[in-house]
Amino acid sequence: MPLPPAPAKRAALLSERDFDALAARLPQPRKTASPLAEPRLSAAPQARVASEVPATSRLAPEAAPADTSASRTRTPRPSPSARKVQPESDVQVQTPLFAPVAAPAPAPTSARTHTPADTKPRKAKQNGAAKLFVLDTNVLLHDPMCLFRFEEHDIFLPMIVLEELDAHKKGTTEVARNARQTSRSLDALAGHQGADITGGLPLNATGHREAGGKLFFQTQLLDYTLPTSLPQGKADNQILGVVQALRQQQARHELPASAREVVLVSKDINMRVKARALGLATDDYQNDKTLGDDDVLYSGAIALPANFWTSQAKTVESWQQGAFTFYRISGPVVASLLINQFVYFEAPGEPSLYARVTEIQGKTAVFKTLKDYTHLKNAVWGITSRNREQNFALNLLLDPEIDFVTLTGQAGTGKTLMALASGLTQVLDDRRYTEIIVTRATVSVGEDIGFLPGTEEEKMGPWMGALDDNLEVLGKTDTSAGEWGRAATSELIRSRIKIKSMNFMRGRTFLNKYVIIDEAQNLTPKQMKTLITRAGPGTKIICMGNLAQIDTPYLTEGSSGLTYAVDKFKGWAHGGHITLARGERSRLADFASEVL
Repeated sequence: MPLPPAPAKRAALLSERDFDALAARLPQPRKTASPLAEPRLSAAPQARVASEVPATSRLAPEAAPADTSASRTRTPRPSPSARKVQPESDVQVQTPLFAPVAAPAPAPTSARTHTPADTKPRKAKQNGAAKLFVLDTNVLLHDPMCLFRFEEHDIFLPMIVLEELDAHKKGTTEVARNARQTSRSLDALAGHQGADITGGLPLNATGHREAGGKLFFQTQLLDYTLPTSLPQGKADNQILGVVQALRQQQARHELPASAREVVLVSKDINMRVKARALGLATDDYQNDKTLGDDDVLYSGAIALPANFWTSQAKTVESWQQGAFTFYRISGPVVASLLINQFVYFEAPGEPSLYARVTEIQGKTAVFKTLKDYTHLKNAVWGITSRNREQNFALNLLLDPEIDFVTLTGQAGTGKTLMALASGLTQVLDDRRYTEIIVTRATVSVGEDIGFLPGTEEEKMGPWMGALDDNLEVLGKTDTSAGEWGRAATSELIRSRIKIKSMNFMRGRTFLNKYVIIDEAQNLTPKQMKTLITRAGPGTKIICMGNLAQIDTPYLTEGSSGLTYAVDKFKGWAHGGHITLARGERSRLADFASEVL
């Protein structure tokens, strides 16, 4: 007769006499099961198997799985009569909610993994992971959907936060819109059927299933004492007092091992500094950041290992299609590749390979060789690429199958020049697009010079100095046309380039346009979405920027709209990205970028 599956480890802790006594009791009907334990046992049958097969576990106790949560929560067995009810109450129902033995994070038991309806609350309470986040007003004004971004944790809103929301909801600015949206979300939660504002409002009541916690409002006065150096009437200090009072309340009413951590979430750096000075836990709102401090932005290119060709010698397939060569490869390198990612192989004494990933199926990938834009015969409006990354960028910019291109890099890497040259070639020579539309974020480096006179294009003129500089460079590439010919070409070029302001992009649709978004690092993710969704059939969008030159005061490298677009579009079949690493402007500009 085959042996049953290995039991839980707690069965191995019984003595041999206990095994025989327990095996004799197994066929008997369950008369000692409590009304609370029986439904849990029926919902998780695997939790009962561990208590029904102890007689065989003594044959191979070393094969028991590492499930020690039941043995940690079980009390010593003083007598056989006291042990009678243990097999029926093995689902941790009888364990105190905040018992000291449950404070460490235990391994998940079989009963908990088979009850998804209460997995998140039980896991949060027993592991001590559920926190109480007190939100500052600036977090709600920054992201009106932040109420639903804290997963299983609870949220507490002081009354002064609601007062500040009410003061910011007037007007047509982005802050006023966010304040009104936050107020609507709070009203929907408070007005939901069966809502109990004193016991907490479930955050998933309005359909946001990812939010498993509750929302608490300040419904009573809280007693707190702040240093006399902090003015009592300031809103920030009142919020700090609420955090201190909640922390003391948790420490006073809960066991030390189970007291929930109270954390202040604020976008205000000075407020976080004051909170830390008072010994309060605080953190920044991280959900708006696409990349964390330890993450690396997708570069768009990857170097193949030195033993690439030797490892692929027996499995590589190659074929010719027009002017391009295709390679089908396999191996562990495929797992790190993305669609439209560039790969290169450079080794002394061996032929170099520059290709782009065009297909990934299972454990195989297809490489397509690139067009060499470093050669004069492939010049784009008179310019050629000077390094490997510029060659990658021109392959993306001139590919009609690529609808969205992002270019990042330091100053002087040729982002605007290559984008403009590729656009002129495809508009005037290939007639692929009807015109070039150029826009950028109007964020000043220093103090603003005030209002500008004229039409929309005349107002945007001072912001488009980079466009004029690059047009001057491109106009000098044709040396055989003479002065009159260059002047006529310049007029033709400017007639096909339209300069537009971002403020009037809402509701527009671009058909067969070549759109250049310059200085995209100063855009928020919402603004980036607004611009990209303007694209109609046959339109190509190029976003360029230098993440080291962000001038918007409320954006960082991790929360910039350009970073957001690069991360979200990587691996898309009709999008591409490349990071330009080498400056080609001048030796002075290159040295200044390194040392200043």
